[in-house]
Amino acid sequence: MRSIQRYFLNTRTFLTRLSGVPGVIFLPLMLLCFPLTAPAGDAAGAATFKAKCAMCHGADGAGKTPMGAKLNIPDLLSPEVQKKPDSALIEIIAKGKNKMPEFASKLTPEQITQLKDYIREIGKKH
Repeated sequence: MRSIQRYFLNTRTFLTRLSGVPGVIFLPLMLLCFPLTAPAGDAAGAATFKAKCAMCHGADGAGKTPMGAKLNIPDLLSPEVQKKPDSALIEIIAKGKNKMPEFASKLTPEQITQLKDYIREIGKKH
Protein backbone atom coordinates (compact mmCIF):
# COMPACT_ATOMS: atom_id res chain seq x y z
CA MET A 1 0.00 0.00 0.00
CA ARG A 2 2.83 2.38 0.83
CA SER A 3 4.40 1.83 -2.59
CA ILE A 4 1.14 2.85 -4.28
CA GLN A 5 0.94 5.97 -2.12
CA ARG A 6 4.58 6.75 -2.90
CA TYR A 7 3.91 6.28 -6.63
CA PHE A 8 1.02 8.75 -6.61
CA LEU A 9 2.95 11.21 -4.46
CA ASN A 10 5.94 11.03 -6.84
CA THR A 11 3.65 11.35 -9.86
CA ARG A 12 1.89 14.36 -8.36
CA THR A 13 5.26 15.95 -7.54
CA PHE A 14 6.47 15.30 -11.08
CA LEU A 15 3.35 16.79 -12.64
CA THR A 16 3.52 19.80 -10.32
CA ARG A 17 7.07 20.45 -11.46
CA LEU A 18 5.95 20.18 -15.06
CA SER A 19 3.45 22.98 -14.66
CA GLY A 20 4.71 26.35 -15.76
CA VAL A 21 7.16 27.24 -18.53
CA PRO A 22 9.41 24.15 -18.26
CA GLY A 23 6.37 21.90 -18.41
CA VAL A 24 4.98 23.71 -21.43
CA ILE A 25 8.23 22.97 -23.24
CA PHE A 26 8.99 19.55 -21.80
CA LEU A 27 5.59 17.90 -22.11
CA PRO A 28 5.17 18.39 -25.90
CA LEU A 29 8.73 17.19 -26.44
CA MET A 30 8.01 14.13 -24.34
CA LEU A 31 4.86 13.41 -26.36
CA LEU A 32 6.78 13.73 -29.62
CA CYS A 33 9.06 10.90 -28.52
CA PHE A 34 6.26 8.34 -28.33
CA PRO A 35 5.69 8.03 -32.10
CA LEU A 36 9.43 7.63 -32.60
CA THR A 37 9.37 4.36 -30.67
CA ALA A 38 6.59 2.79 -32.77
CA PRO A 39 8.66 1.80 -35.84
CA ALA A 40 10.84 -0.59 -33.83
CA GLY A 41 8.67 -3.45 -35.07
CA ASP A 42 9.12 -2.23 -38.64
CA ALA A 43 12.90 -2.25 -38.22
CA ALA A 44 12.79 -5.74 -36.74
CA GLY A 45 10.46 -6.90 -39.54
CA ALA A 46 12.78 -5.38 -42.14
CA ALA A 47 15.82 -7.09 -40.60
CA THR A 48 14.05 -10.46 -40.48
CA PHE A 49 12.83 -10.00 -44.06
CA LYS A 50 16.35 -9.21 -45.22
CA ALA A 51 17.77 -12.25 -43.41
CA LYS A 52 15.08 -14.83 -44.23
CA CYS A 53 13.03 -13.67 -47.22
CA ALA A 54 14.99 -11.33 -49.50
CA MET A 55 17.08 -14.09 -51.05
CA CYS A 56 13.96 -15.36 -52.83
CA HIS A 57 11.49 -12.46 -52.68
CA GLY A 58 14.10 -9.76 -53.36
CA ALA A 59 14.96 -6.75 -51.24
CA ASP A 60 11.82 -4.95 -52.44
CA GLY A 61 9.54 -8.01 -52.16
CA ALA A 62 8.75 -8.13 -55.88
CA GLY A 63 10.22 -11.64 -56.30
CA LYS A 64 12.45 -10.59 -59.21
CA THR A 65 15.43 -12.71 -58.24
CA PRO A 66 16.95 -15.77 -59.93
CA MET A 67 15.39 -17.97 -57.22
CA GLY A 68 12.11 -16.06 -57.52
CA ALA A 69 11.97 -16.66 -61.26
CA LYS A 70 12.90 -20.34 -60.88
CA LEU A 71 10.25 -21.00 -58.22
CA ASN A 72 7.60 -18.63 -59.65
CA ILE A 73 7.51 -16.66 -56.39
CA PRO A 74 4.60 -14.24 -56.02
CA ASP A 75 5.18 -10.51 -55.92
CA LEU A 76 4.51 -9.44 -52.31
CA LEU A 77 3.59 -5.97 -53.58
CA SER A 78 0.82 -7.32 -55.82
CA PRO A 79 -2.85 -6.65 -55.03
CA GLU A 80 -3.43 -10.41 -54.74
CA VAL A 81 -0.99 -10.70 -51.86
CA GLN A 82 -1.87 -7.37 -50.25
CA LYS A 83 -5.61 -8.23 -50.27
CA LYS A 84 -5.03 -11.39 -48.24
CA PRO A 85 -6.19 -11.15 -44.63
CA ASP A 86 -3.51 -10.86 -41.96
CA SER A 87 -4.31 -14.37 -40.74
CA ALA A 88 -3.59 -15.81 -44.21
CA LEU A 89 -0.21 -14.07 -44.46
CA ILE A 90 0.72 -15.24 -40.97
CA GLU A 91 -0.28 -18.80 -41.84
CA ILE A 92 1.72 -18.77 -45.08
CA ILE A 93 4.81 -17.46 -43.28
CA ALA A 94 4.41 -19.93 -40.42
CA LYS A 95 3.45 -23.06 -42.37
CA GLY A 96 4.92 -22.32 -45.78
CA LYS A 97 3.18 -22.68 -49.11
CA ASN A 98 4.09 -24.55 -52.28
CA LYS A 99 7.91 -24.48 -52.34
CA MET A 100 8.21 -21.83 -49.61
CA PRO A 101 9.47 -23.46 -46.40
CA GLU A 102 7.75 -23.06 -43.06
CA PHE A 103 9.17 -20.54 -40.62
CA ALA A 104 7.24 -21.43 -37.46
CA SER A 105 10.18 -23.53 -36.25
CA LYS A 106 12.71 -20.82 -37.11
CA LEU A 107 10.93 -17.62 -36.01
CA THR A 108 8.93 -16.57 -32.98
CA PRO A 109 5.26 -15.68 -33.39
CA GLU A 110 6.26 -12.05 -32.77
CA GLN A 111 8.80 -12.18 -35.62
CA ILE A 112 6.20 -13.71 -37.93
CA THR A 113 3.78 -10.89 -37.07
CA GLN A 114 6.54 -8.34 -37.68
CA LEU A 115 7.17 -9.90 -41.10
CA LYS A 116 3.47 -9.69 -41.92
CA ASP A 117 3.48 -6.02 -40.86
CA TYR A 118 6.59 -5.38 -42.96
CA ILE A 119 4.95 -6.98 -46.02
CA ARG A 120 1.99 -4.65 -45.51
CA GLU A 121 4.31 -1.64 -45.24
CA ILE A 122 6.27 -2.40 -48.42
CA GLY A 123 2.95 -2.91 -50.19
CA LYS A 124 1.87 0.60 -49.21
CA LYS A 125 5.10 2.11 -50.52
CA HIS A 126 4.63 0.79 -54.07
